Amino acid sequence: MAAPARPDAARETRTVLCRALLEDVDGLADRLTRRILEREDVYGVLGVPVRDDLRATCRASLERLLTQLAGDLPDDVDAAALTVDTGRRRARQGVPLEVVLRAYRQCGRLVWERMRAVSQERFAGAHDAALLVVADDVWRILDASSDRLVDAYRREETRLRGLELGRRWAVLEGLLAGRGREPGAARDAARVLDVGEDAEVLCVVAPFGEADDDPLPAPAEALAGVATSIWHTRAAEVVGVVVPPEDASAAVPAVLAALRRRAQGPVGVSPVVRGLGELDVAHRWARLAARTLPLGTGAVAGLDERLPEALLGEAPDLVPRLRRAALGDLLDLPGPERATLLATLRAVLDADGSPSHAASALYCHRNTVMYRLARIETLTGRRLADARDRLLLGLALVAADEPG
Repeated sequence: MAAPARPDAARETRTVLCRALLEDVDGLADRLTRRILEREDVYGVLGVPVRDDLRATCRASLERLLTQLAGDLPDDVDAAALTVDTGRRRARQGVPLEVVLRAYRQCGRLVWERMRAVSQERFAGAHDAALLVVADDVWRILDASSDRLVDAYRREETRLRGLELGRRWAVLEGLLAGRGREPGAARDAARVLDVGEDAEVLCVVAPFGEADDDPLPAPAEALAGVATSIWHTRAAEVVGVVVPPEDASAAVPAVLAALRRRAQGPVGVSPVVRGLGELDVAHRWARLAARTLPLGTGAVAGLDERLPEALLGEAPDLVPRLRRAALGDLLDLPGPERATLLATLRAVLDADGSPSHAASALYCHRNTVMYRLARIETLTGRRLADARDRLLLGLALVAADEPG
C-alpha cells in the first residue's frame, strides 16, 4: 500500500496539474458547458443569451478554481467574488438554484477527472499518490464556493421578490385608484401581474374587523383549481383580483362557494368586469357588497345578491328618511307592537302579498293577518295593492336589516 502523500507533495501536485489544465481552459470550458446543457434544458428554455453566458461562466469558474488550487491567486483577489456574482446573476435570470449547484458539482468532477488523466498521460502517473489529498482540496474549495453561491443567490432572490412585490403593490394601487384608464397603464399592469389586459376579472374585498383578525385566510389556496387570483393587503382590507379560466360569469358561483369555506369576516365580490382598466369600478362594487354584510361573521356575497342593500348603502343619509317616509307612524309604536307589525309586513311581502301564506309562516289566523295589514296601511299611509308603495315598504324593511 502506497504511503500517504506529504503535504508539500500534495501542494506540488496541485500546482503542476492545475497549471497544466489551465493551458487548455477553453477546451475544459467547452466540455463542461456541453455536459451541463446535456443534463439541463432550462438554459434552452430561458434563451440563447443565458446559454452563451453559461459558457463564459464555466470558463471563468474553471480558471478561478484552477488558479486558486495552483496557489497562483493574488492575495488581493477575493476568491469568492466570481461565485457571488454568478449566484446573483443566475437568480436574476431565473435559473433554479438546484441547477446552478449541479453545474458546480459537474465542474468539480471534470477537474478531478482531468487531473487524473493529465497525471497519467503527461506525467506517467507521478502525481497519482497525491491526488487523493488534492481531491479533498478540490471539493473543500467547491463546497465553500457553493455556500457563498447559495447565500448570494438567496439574497438576490429575496431582493428581487421585494422589488416584484413593490411593483405589484404599486400597480394594484394604481388600478384601484382608477389609473388603469390612462394610456398604456392597463397594458403595463397586465405585464406586471401576468394577466391579459382585456381579461374578464372580478374583485374581492374582505375588510379587517376591529380585532384585525384575518377576514379571509389563504384565499389563493381556496381558489386553487377554480381561478387564478392575485391578493393585495391594504390598511383596512384585503383585495383580490380573480381571473377565472374561461367563462367568468359562469365561474362566479364556484368562486363564491370557495371563498365561503374560508371567510371569517364579511367578504364582498363584484360582478365581472372586462379588463384591468375597470378594476376600480369592480373594487368599489365589491367593497359595497362587503358593507351590506354583518360584521363579525364569515359571510360572502356577490353584489348582485345584495343590490337593494347596496343601493341603500350608497346613500346612508337617506335611509332614516326612507324609513320614516315608508313606515310613518308605525315607527312610533311601542317596541313589541312595532316588531309584530313589521314581522307581519315582511311575511306578507315575502308571500307575494298573500295573507293566507303569510298566516302560515306566522303561525296565526288569516283574519289576524288581515287585521294587522289594515292597521299597517292606516299607520303608514301606504297601500300594499300599490306597486310603488310595496317597493318603498320593502326597501324600508331592507334598511331596517342593514348592518349598523
